[in-house]
Formats: sequence, C-alpha cells, structure tokens
Amino acid sequence: MSKRDIFGDELNVKAATDFASMFEDSAKIIGGKLKNGDGFTAEILSIGKEEAFLTTPVSSDAVILKNELLDENKELKYKVGDRIDVVVVNTKGGEIRVVKKGSKKASQDMDSLEDAFDMEMPVEGRVTEVCNGGFRVNIQGKTAFCPVSQMDYRITDHQSYVEKKFDFIITKYEPKGRNIVVSRRQLLDLNKAEKEGSFLATTKSGDIVSGKITRLEKFGAFVDIGEGVEGLVHISEIGWSRLQDPSEAVSVGQTVSVMILKVDDVDGRLKISLSIKQAGGEGDPWMKVPQNFPVGSIHKGTVEKKEQYGLFVNIAPGVTGLLPKSKWRDSVDAQGYEMKKKGDVISVQIDEILFEQKRISLGLPTEAEDLSWKSHNAKSGFTNSGLGNLADLLKKK
Repeated sequence: MSKRDIFGDELNVKAATDFASMFEDSAKIIGGKLKNGDGFTAEILSIGKEEAFLTTPVSSDAVILKNELLDENKELKYKVGDRIDVVVVNTKGGEIRVVKKGSKKASQDMDSLEDAFDMEMPVEGRVTEVCNGGFRVNIQGKTAFCPVSQMDYRITDHQSYVEKKFDFIITKYEPKGRNIVVSRRQLLDLNKAEKEGSFLATTKSGDIVSGKITRLEKFGAFVDIGEGVEGLVHISEIGWSRLQDPSEAVSVGQTVSVMILKVDDVDGRLKISLSIKQAGGEGDPWMKVPQNFPVGSIHKGTVEKKEQYGLFVNIAPGVTGLLPKSKWRDSVDAQGYEMKKKGDVISVQIDEILFEQKRISLGLPTEAEDLSWKSHNAKSGFTNSGLGNLADLLKKK
C-alpha cells in the first residue's frame, strides 16, 4: 500500500468520525431546532474582529464571541477548522448564540437563572449578608442561599465575604426562584482540579520548587507551591533539628524552597508531601558526625528536652545526644544537673556513637590525665631508665 493510500485512509477515517459526531448531535435535536441548553460539537467557519461563526446540527450557523476563543494571555487559541464543544444560550430573532461549554460568560446571554441551573453554568452573585448556616447572595435580583461549607475551603471570618462578588453554580432551583441554593465550592474544586492536572504534567518527585507557607498546624506546615496547589511539610521535614512546633522554624507568609517527596491521589484529591530540609542542599548532618564529633571529644550543647532518665542535648543542628541520668547521678555536681532545664548550655563528652541508629550517648567531661609526676621524676633523677640500671647492678653483684 502506498503512502498516498495510507494518508487517504486516515483522511477518510477522520471524515467519517467527524460526520458521525455531527450526526449524533443532529439526532439529539428535536424537530430540527436548537433551544437554550442544547450542547453540541461545532467547527469554526470564520473568525472576525469580535465574533466567530460555527457550524450547527441544523441549517443555520451559530455565533460565538471572539473572546471565548482566547487563552489566559488574551491570544487566539483556535483557528478556522478547529472543533469545540459549545452550549446554546440564546435563540432570539433567529440567531443562534453559543458559548464554550463550561464558560463563565454564559450567564451574560442566558434568559433566566433556570437556564443557568439546567446547564450548570456559572453565574455571578454578590454576597449581601451572613445568615444562619451560610450566606445570602443576590443573583440577578433574586436572593439565593449559599451554605458555609459551599462558600470556601476554610472560613475564619464570615463577614469578610460580605459585599464581595463571586461566581456560583446553582445547585437547587424551584419555579419562579422561590428557593435558590448556590455553591462556590464546586467551581473552586473544578479550578483546583485543572491546576493540579497542570502541576502533575510539569513536576515529579525529587523536583525542588518555591512556595509560600499558608498556615501552620501542630503536625506541619502547608505550602502553596503555585496556582493554588498546596502541599504539606511534615514537622519532621521542616529542619534537621527536632522541633516541638513548626512555628519554632517557619512562619505564615514565608517563602521557602521545598522538595517534592511524594504525590498521592486520595479519593480524587492530590496529597502532596514536601520537605524543606531536603531542599536546602546541606545534606544530612549525621553523615559528618564521626569526623566532627569523635568519641572522647568534648563539646558545648543546649538542653533540648529533660526526661526522667536523662537530658537530650543538641550539640549541632540536627545532631542530638542523650546524657543519661546515671552519668551524673554520682557526680559532685549531681544537684546542678538535676536543676538543668530546656535552653541551658552544658559541656558534654562523646561516649558512644551508634551511627546506623543515629544515636549518641553522652557523658560528663573528664579531667585531663595528670602527667605531672613524669616531670617530677625526671628532676629527681628517678626515672624508668634509672630503675633499669639499678637492677643491672644488683644482678652483677
């Protein structure tokens, strides 16, 4: 088979697929007419200065605003011949006006809130007041109710939302707008899912990215790593030193570099594990313990924690050892060690290093061995060599 035949077959398959899609759309149209809420796949016929014309499953063409075809940078995203999914929002005067499926601009052309409810299209609303269990929202002159759980992910100040405008999805609509319930959370979830999808496509475990700390909890720090995508730095991954609370090392609003450790999908939501300490580049300080803290060496350290069995003493960032109570119990300064508390600086000696377990046993500094007797013997002439000569003389006799 020639390349021309293969290429021709591919065109035929594409044409057949497009035709099948258009035929399916046409079959959904009752009586050959389009009504508000009808959705279909359209081909772009032409793009003008402000509007573009599209094909429809009926005999008339459809009109869409050119703005609907622009990307986030206000640049044209499509060209003539491209196919897009659209929804009908207006059929007055014989003109068929459509918007991209999922467009937030749909509410500008819809006849009623009921259309927005049927098509699950976003509508703009203004929060007017806080009420029992949620907020009252004015949407196109009608009052709607938004539950607290559907306004945002976390709310600390309810009044901060009043008099602000947001986009909402209508989740419940009774005839003539007697009872309207809306949700902003659904749109936030959709937006978050899109951003997380982009994040997964461009990043992987091991990457180092920049982020901003959004909030602190006892178990760690949450970091926004871009476009609203949030990850957690567990308290054990904030620094090499042991922390009792994340606030000891970081603060809300602080910009930090983090390493992406793991990304899990839990019930359809991304769970991103991050590390600040592994993004620093210094490496694990324990790798240098044997050379920086040899057995027998004496160092200054800070009491990190006091337990019944001893004191935990930090001798360097990320390096903490245990000074057992048994080591000072019989010392002349036993009472002094009993009075030590967190933050006190003491001198300790390295007694033992368990490298694999990352443990150091500490002891009290011992005094340097007194070798003064050697110099004293040398002055009196009573040395080891002198003793040897005396023994030889006795043998000869």
